[in-house]
Amino acid sequence: MTKPRRALLTALTLLAGAGAVAAAAVTETAQNATATNATREEDGLHSLMVKAGKMYFGTATDVNTFNDTPYQAIVSNKNMFGMITAENSMKWAAIQTSPDTYSYADADQVVAKAKANGQQMRCHTLVYTQLPSFVEKASWTNETLIAAMQTYVKNVVQHFKGACYAWDVVIEALGDSEEKHYRDSIWSQNIGPAFIPIAFAAAAEADPEAKLYYSDYNLEFFPDKASAVVDIVKDLQARKIKIDGVGFEGHLIVGATPSRTDLAASLRLFTDLGLEVAFTELDIRHASLPPSDADLKKQADGYVAVVGACLDVPRCVGVTVWEFTDKYSWIPNSLQHQGDALLWTADYKPKPAYDAVMALLRAATNTTTGADGTTAGDSKSGVGRVSVGSVLGGFLGTALISVWLLL
Repeated sequence: MTKPRRALLTALTLLAGAGAVAAAAVTETAQNATATNATREEDGLHSLMVKAGKMYFGTATDVNTFNDTPYQAIVSNKNMFGMITAENSMKWAAIQTSPDTYSYADADQVVAKAKANGQQMRCHTLVYTQLPSFVEKASWTNETLIAAMQTYVKNVVQHFKGACYAWDVVIEALGDSEEKHYRDSIWSQNIGPAFIPIAFAAAAEADPEAKLYYSDYNLEFFPDKASAVVDIVKDLQARKIKIDGVGFEGHLIVGATPSRTDLAASLRLFTDLGLEVAFTELDIRHASLPPSDADLKKQADGYVAVVGACLDVPRCVGVTVWEFTDKYSWIPNSLQHQGDALLWTADYKPKPAYDAVMALLRAATNTTTGADGTTAGDSKSGVGRVSVGSVLGGFLGTALISVWLLL
């Protein structure tokens, strides 16, 4: 055998060996990637919240988002959101369109999608001021309105029986000022404060297993309003009517969010009564747009204060954001020149607030992360990332150069 041919054979042998090594490296890399993917699939708001000892991190959503593919990729990830609330399709105005007609189609779709994704449902809401016109415009007596409310609550709760972790039975019954008074509504006008225990009793009878909540906003700011809710809870308890929890809606403003300590103290007003608590409609809006970098930092601090307060109170079971992306926020349509209140931008980019909450939850679960947001030991991080191209390119390139030099 001539020297050039022997050199070529040697080089080809090296090439084959390099290919085997490369293949082994690729196999190992693929195996590592599979293991990493399994780990990273658990790295979401909900899964970290559970690891921190809570029940859930959730979001509101509804059928209007079903055809939005990027949105659905996030909202359907049960590791990101483990609890779903129907934003509008379970409200009275959506379900009972006429005295004799109940329409559950939209709400049923939300429930079915959550179930298919392995997510739980917070059902929202039974007695509220968003009502169909036939209820708003009818002439009611105390007796006829009580009967209509009881019938509606019974039908709706029984329809969803077994599907709801909790019901918001009554929300926003109180006025917006610090004074203890009831919101002006057909309920307070025709029935008076008794509409609340009547509604809770009807819901408890229709589904004894579901948790029953009273929820309201500004409980974090107005001590008298919070005290009025304490009175509602004590009244229900004295009547031996089931109530399981109080929801803090948490519609807050950047730069005016109470401290983590103050929020935890507000939650304890109700856990001291033996109830569980949750933030049920959280968003933290900018009072003017567009926000500056400093504003985004303040928003992140606000979200950390809220989620941190829940972590600090043992009977706080979870946090629900009222939608997760600014694209579907209620705020721009209701509060002019305000908004950008959620964890993702309208084009699905995570904000500093999202990063801050994830960092808080990772710290609470003792999970370390790198500066790029990857978990320690993650083979997808910048350090140690190995691609198939680099493996093959490195080994095969060296072997081919050897052939060229020997020929």
